[in-house]
Amino acid sequence: MDTPYGSGPAPVWERPEPRPRAAPVPLSRDKIAAVAIRLADAHGLDGLSVRKIATELGVGPMRLYDYVSNRSELLDLMVDVVYAGIAEAAPPAEWRATVLAVAHATRKAALDHEWFADLLGGRPHLGPHALAVGEATAAALSRAPGVRSVDDLQRALGALNSFVIGAVRREVTERRTARATGTDEAAWQAGLGPYLTRMLATGRYPTVARLVVDGAHLDAEETFDHNLTTVLDGITSLRAGPGRRS
Repeated sequence: MDTPYGSGPAPVWERPEPRPRAAPVPLSRDKIAAVAIRLADAHGLDGLSVRKIATELGVGPMRLYDYVSNRSELLDLMVDVVYAGIAEAAPPAEWRATVLAVAHATRKAALDHEWFADLLGGRPHLGPHALAVGEATAAALSRAPGVRSVDDLQRALGALNSFVIGAVRREVTERRTARATGTDEAAWQAGLGPYLTRMLATGRYPTVARLVVDGAHLDAEETFDHNLTTVLDGITSLRAGPGRRS
């Protein structure tokens, strides 16, 4: 059929829910997304399938295709549910407070739903709640002292997103590695301690040696906040560069 998007179907967020059936188990996209999130939280995206969701809901797999056409649409629904929680943490406020709230809420969401970190930085998230988070973040950054043009705003958003995505992915990867190997950071360091001591004793790596010997074990949340603040400080002092329009 013809739609504003050509001959293809409208995005899943704009399609009406299918008409209720005279069936023992009522369904909705919200209900499907909630079960999918629970399964992904427990087993990761690799353990997620339409058949498993249908089994949890007590329906046949084909019924789910009345609500989502494919796996991509299912992921879109799941992601936007997570963004709904992030959006609640971003009330209108001073620009820096809003950006800090969104970034910390995104980190928390990724730690609560590790699969969410896997979907950050790929194709754009365009669900209504994702757009609300994007609007809140962009509007806040547009009020930052160093942001004077659309080019500045694009660079600021790029810097912020690169930091947040990189930081949460690293933290999630470290947690997964510890679970998969049964070895936490302390045990890993202890196992490689003798080798590292020999290498540092050569004197070829003085700065690494300083970090190992004098560096403290930093708290993950405190480090995230410190580094995020550093990024925002840089954004507020953006200076003119090649091709910048005033």
